[in-house]
Amino acid sequence: MRIAIVTFDGFNEIDSFVALGMLNRLSAQGWKAEIASPAAKVTSMNGVTIQAQQPLEFANQADVVLFGSGIYTRAIADSFGKKGSLLDRLQLDPVRQTIGAQCSGVLLMARLGLLADQPAATDLTTRPWVREAGVRVEDSPFLARGAIATAGGCLASQYLAAWVMVRGAGWAAAGRALHYVAPVGEKDAYVKRLLDVIRPFVGDAAD
Repeated sequence: MRIAIVTFDGFNEIDSFVALGMLNRLSAQGWKAEIASPAAKVTSMNGVTIQAQQPLEFANQADVVLFGSGIYTRAIADSFGKKGSLLDRLQLDPVRQTIGAQCSGVLLMARLGLLADQPAATDLTTRPWVREAGVRVEDSPFLARGAIATAGGCLASQYLAAWVMVRGAGWAAAGRALHYVAPVGEKDAYVKRLLDVIRPFVGDAAD
């Protein structure tokens, strides 16, 4: 399972790194999540500079694509269709790919036409921008339909990661991976709550 964590300059560290760390807990099953960026290095909203593991175009071939948020996301969305637009480098296919986003990353999905009439979850700051893009926003931490998911709030990255795990590896494998990262003394309750949030949106995932 090849996973692209799409990460632009000004990115939110929680969005990119939490999903990256959680999903790579399934590396023994052949999963590999990587940071995909438009430049060799990108700097976070708090000044952390990292080396990209893959170019942005890696997302076009990945099995899973996740968009985090960032302080420049609205400008990236507004440049869509203009010369030099970063989004024009993406050609995603919801028929063969699992695609998710959180917070302002949801605006990028909207600009790419991936949400259609699907309601979305996002953070409070991004909510009016997503509505301006013609998408209905609901007051929810996580929403999904088929292979498309959205989440709202930085720590909602755990829901996106868990949803991808269950869709791709089944409930049992996802539960084991989540149990590993869950807080000591709260593991069973934490995993149950996490899986209960995404359960209505997963469908017929394997046990």
